[in-house]
Amino acid sequence: MNEPGRSDGSVTRLLTVGDVPELTAALRDNRAFLKPWEPTHEDAYFTVRGQDLVTRALLTAYGAGTIVPLVILDDDGAIVGRITLTGIVRGAFLSGTIGYWVAEHAGGRGLATAAVGDVVDLAFGRLGLHRVEAGTLLHNAASQRVLAKNGFTRYGEAPSYLRIDGAWRDHVLFQRVREEPQLTPPA
Repeated sequence: MNEPGRSDGSVTRLLTVGDVPELTAALRDNRAFLKPWEPTHEDAYFTVRGQDLVTRALLTAYGAGTIVPLVILDDDGAIVGRITLTGIVRGAFLSGTIGYWVAEHAGGRGLATAAVGDVVDLAFGRLGLHRVEAGTLLHNAASQRVLAKNGFTRYGEAPSYLRIDGAWRDHVLFQRVREEPQLTPPA
């Protein structure tokens, strides 16, 4: 995860308080587009003050090691989405969950696929996680393709999993488990 234009091809970077105005504008511009896919939010969520509160809470959780909040960047460095690794659990579980959105005008160009790849690399690399999961609405074929392109496999369905667009919605669950070398037992 580097700044735009870096040679690693990353499309994400850590969310900052300075991103709040641009992120708020992106959310406001895409409110109707995201409504069928996102949890239900009060009107205050789409204000600078609302996003400032959300951002500060995410950064506090980041400091505690339970979340990694990132923005998704277009080729010109503009914020076109957010991707967050949440529910980071250590110990025997070593797992986290990905959630993301991309602006309507930026869809279909591989940005979500690249952003998920960035988070998987971070999760299995620097964070040392063993498993990353994600859930999609049953009919969200685009998001399911993004996950499949990043090596996620479907492992189940969760009835009434999240409250989306005002109702509890079923989700398809996906996971990717880090490949680890097999240990050879002593002879």
